[in-house]
Amino acid sequence: MSPRYRTVVVGERVEPMDSDVPLRLVPSHTFEDMPDPYALIVPGGAVPTLAAMADESLLQKLRDAAARFQAVGSVCTGSMLLAAAGLLDGREATSHWMYRDLLARFGATPVARRWVEDGPVITAAGVSAGVDMALHLVDRLAGREAARMIQLFIEYDPEPPFGPIDWTPAAAGAYAPVTQQFLRTALADHPTLLARLTD
Repeated sequence: MSPRYRTVVVGERVEPMDSDVPLRLVPSHTFEDMPDPYALIVPGGAVPTLAAMADESLLQKLRDAAARFQAVGSVCTGSMLLAAAGLLDGREATSHWMYRDLLARFGATPVARRWVEDGPVITAAGVSAGVDMALHLVDRLAGREAARMIQLFIEYDPEPPFGPIDWTPAAAGAYAPVTQQFLRTALADHPTLLARLTD
């Protein structure tokens, strides 16, 4: 990657923070002390990420940061945070397929693609789609040769053991109860937002 760019992890505090998997993150910077920013990428997750849609302090920090950044992106349900902050209003965007259509309730236009770029905003669907988006950003920032080198270094050449995804259960709504339960758990203390996102 070009030495002009450095990746940092941003959080409310510079201390270990729990995530929704058995992995703790340690931010290197707060929003206030971040170095000259180029891009902000918001990660996704399950219940904690969905609950963060109701955190007005975080949403305002995302709005403020977006005004300073040249690119704002998300992976998976991170796009739900961008949407809740109003940053996807009127834009095409994607998210994990379980939540993608909910983006419309925040004024976005949901698109069923691995990653979507609309103006300064780039959203990626699920986890592996985030790798696609990241390689696109490397190409944009450091050139095609750097992106290809990174793709080689991480050996990113997907060949899923069970072939391509079968979208039939997702299209039939078979997993809608799971989505609804995650939302009810995450937003139990925020009935207005919960009502906006559930049927």
